Amino acid sequence: MMVPVRCFTCGKVVGEHWEKFRHRTQEVEDPEDPADVLDDLGVERHCCRRMLVSHKDLVDIVAPYQ
Repeated sequence: MMVPVRCFTCGKVVGEHWEKFRHRTQEVEDPEDPADVLDDLGVERHCCRRMLVSHKDLVDIVAPYQ
């Protein structure tokens, strides 16, 4: 669904980084390594990194059924 606003484990705000992370890791021409992008965005904790790396954006798939 939608990216969580806060990390489930530590409570740090991670939702603000989702658009930049997705854009930089899914570019068609030259995608960047997710670890480098997270380092550049300042997401250092493993629990917070997990929130962004493991998220699957399903809003566009589920929205027509509501």
